[in-house]
Order: sequence, then C-alpha cells, then structure tokens
Amino acid sequence: MTVRRTMFGRPLRGVAFDVAVAALVALISLTAAVNQPGGWAATLVGVAMAAALVLRRTHPSAVTVVVAALALVQVIAGWGPLVYDIAVLIALYSVVKYGERLRDGVVAGAVAAVGVLLAAAQTPHVVQWWITALWYALVTGAVWLVALNVRTRRLYVLSLEERATTLEREREAESRAAVAEERTRIARELHDVVAHSMAVMIVQADGARFMLDSDPAQARTAVKVVADTGRQALEEMRRLVGVLRDADPGGGADGLVVAADPEHRRLALAELPDLLTRFGDAGLRIRSTVTGAPPALPPGLELTVYRVVQEALTNALKHAGVGAGVEVCLAYTTEAVVVRVVDDGQGRPLVSPTPSGGHGLLGMRERVTVYDGSLTAGPRPVGGWQVDVRLPLPSEPATEVIAA
Repeated sequence: MTVRRTMFGRPLRGVAFDVAVAALVALISLTAAVNQPGGWAATLVGVAMAAALVLRRTHPSAVTVVVAALALVQVIAGWGPLVYDIAVLIALYSVVKYGERLRDGVVAGAVAAVGVLLAAAQTPHVVQWWITALWYALVTGAVWLVALNVRTRRLYVLSLEERATTLEREREAESRAAVAEERTRIARELHDVVAHSMAVMIVQADGARFMLDSDPAQARTAVKVVADTGRQALEEMRRLVGVLRDADPGGGADGLVVAADPEHRRLALAELPDLLTRFGDAGLRIRSTVTGAPPALPPGLELTVYRVVQEALTNALKHAGVGAGVEVCLAYTTEAVVVRVVDDGQGRPLVSPTPSGGHGLLGMRERVTVYDGSLTAGPRPVGGWQVDVRLPLPSEPATEVIAA
C-alpha cells in the first residue's frame, strides 16, 4: 500500500488528523469566548494552544513546552480551568507517545501533576478541593498511561519491522555468497577444461610441425584437430569470461577468484552411470532413460549436465529420503539437451544429514545460465519434486581445410 506524503515528508493522513484536532480545539475556544473568564484574551490563548498542536507528532517536546507555558499564563491570569485545556492532555499524550526519549514524557507528567494542583486550587469550591484534584489526577494519569502503552506497542512493532529488514538483508547476503561460491566453482572447472584444450592443441601442433614433410596427410589431420579444439576452447573461454564479468567489479560478495585445482578431475557424461550407481547404493531407487543419440558436446556443457544430475539426486536423497523412487531422463535433440529428474517423495528420512553437492537451485541455475539454458524446479501435484533443465546445443564449428 502506497502512503501519500506531503512536501515535508509526513504522511498526508497524519497531517490531516492533526489539523482536524487543532481545528477542533480552536473551535471550542471560539465557541466559549463570550462566557468563559478572560473573554477574548483567553480565547487567543486557546487558539495559540490549538495552533501548536499541528506539530505534535514531529516536535512533541516543543509543543508540550508551548502548551504548558500558555497554561501557566492562564493560571497567572486567574482564569481557572477552561474547556480548551483539553489541549494540555493532547500535548501530554503526544510527548509520551512520540517523544524521542521517555524521560521527556516523565518530565511532562510531573509538570502536569503540578498543573493539576494549581487547577484544583483555582476551581470554584463547590466541593472540597482535594476531590477536584483527585479527579483531575485520575484523568491526567489515565491519559499518560494510555500514551505509554501505545508508545510501547509502537516501539515493539518498529523493532519487529527492523528485525525483519535485517533478516531479509542477511538472506540476500547469504544468497549472494552462495552464488559467488558456485560461480567460482564453475569458473575453476571451465578453467581446467580450457587448459586441457590448450594442452591438446600444443601436442597436435608440435606433431604437425614434425610430420609436415614426412606425412602431410597426418599433419593436415593434426592441424584440423588444433583448429577445432581452438574454436571449442575459445567458446569455453567466452563463457568463462561471462561468468567473471557477472561478478562484482569492486570485489564484494560476488567477486570471483579463479584458481586451478590440482586434484580436480574432469567429469563427463561417460561417468553418469557411475554417479547413478553411487546414489543407488546410497538408497535411491533410480530408473534412467536416454533418448536420442548423444552428439559431441563441449566439455563444459557435459560438465554442466553432470553437475545438474548430481545436484538433483543429492536433493532427492536429502529431502525425499532413502528408498524414494527417482526417474532420470536425458534427451538429446538436434537443438538441445534436456535433463529431467523426478522423485516420488516416498522415501524415509535420513538418520544423518547428507553433505550437499552445491547450493541447490541457486547453483544449478547459475550453471544453466552460463550456457543460456532454462531451469524449472518445483513440487509435483502428486507428491515429490521435479527438476527440468534445457541446455541449447552450440552451433557446429566450421571445419578448416588446409591444402597440402
């Protein structure tokens, strides 16, 4: 809901309410001008009190001082309590509720107690003065306590809102940190893929140089491998730079640090059966299907498919539990690779937590985005969870022919 504000930044509804309260007090003062002690002079005091009440939310302490000073003028003049003295109670309520420090409200309450005694002393003695003082004290004390209760509730609500805002910022920071960590992992793996391609190119180029005169046909084949591998490595490097470019240039939470991992071993689609076997041994009932003929994929794209299946199975084991049925479908078309992992959610809870293979949906989404793919994940109406990933295939690189 949008709150309309005035040019001073205050909510329009609050300003309208304060103006209405001030207008009501001023109207009371004008109505009683003829019959009240002090006549028009007292009326001017009442109108001045009403004008001060317009700022009772933004400057409650100052408004209370002004109203108290005008009430003192009224006491000195000997006019006694008047109908517009309701402004004193309104100012007391405002300083307790809106004051920056509760001490201001306590001081205002003490001043109001003195005012109660002075007002009771100037009241016509129809009854004993202490009965009048007790009545004024009860009314003033009730106003003070109501204001204190409202202030406490208001501060409690503000603290809840601040806590919710802090928790939201912490969740966003954790999400950014998880994304940064996953991007670092992706960049490291792509770095290894590119380094492998460069090593292949160097070996083939050296072989072509030595066989150029003795075996031109073999040298031509080696040069073609160099060209194709270079194009593929260049494409992987472009994706790696894209991952790094998405990071925070200021080195903040999203900053990436790419480092080679000497113990990292390249994962490929050929290792998918072993992955399914490991998760089957862990307690999942896995059924896998492959549709279409697997084309020659870039190593980075193969790695992305592997990681998506790995993360989806890890989540199934953690959340669906041991004994859950999982269907892994891998479909190859002429345009894309489609991965679908579906679990029935019918497993038993794990006795001990399973270590995560990444950062869940955040990690999968980051990996899929690197290859301009799409990811859909969510609960199924019949129970369980489903993950669908579509990764478009790169265009076939042109074949370079070198004449002998």
